Amino acid sequence: MNSINKCIFCEIVNGIIKARKLYETEHSIAILDAFPLKDGHSLVISKSHKPKIQDLSLIENRDIFDAVHFLTEKIEKSMNCNSSLVGIHNGKDAGQEIPHFHIHVIPIAESNEKISIHSLFGKGDTQGRDLDEQWGKISKEIQRS
Repeated sequence: MNSINKCIFCEIVNGIIKARKLYETEHSIAILDAFPLKDGHSLVISKSHKPKIQDLSLIENRDIFDAVHFLTEKIEKSMNCNSSLVGIHNGKDAGQEIPHFHIHVIPIAESNEKISIHSLFGKGDTQGRDLDEQWGKISKEIQRS
């Protein structure tokens, strides 16, 4: 990564930018989000600069999701919540603002407004689409591997 295209997450991982670090593993670092949506909103960030989940090695993937598994309970408990929203923006078109793989863990208290994945997108743009056709395309691609 050159100085023209600095990645804020790479700078956090490398200690150039200070962050409120919560947890660290071989392949990930967890921090409080600097612009939280809810109290306790945290990020688990890949230590390697890879934009999407499919760019991670299986070892990196396992390590990061193990960290999410461990942290989610700790974050919920410390924020007095019984639930959380765990989210990934996997690429620019999915709303990923920083092209560096990361997972949001957002604790949701009983008193908070309820958030469902469907409510984030309204009705979406798939009304009337053929689910069998979609299933066929995805199944065919899976069989190729």
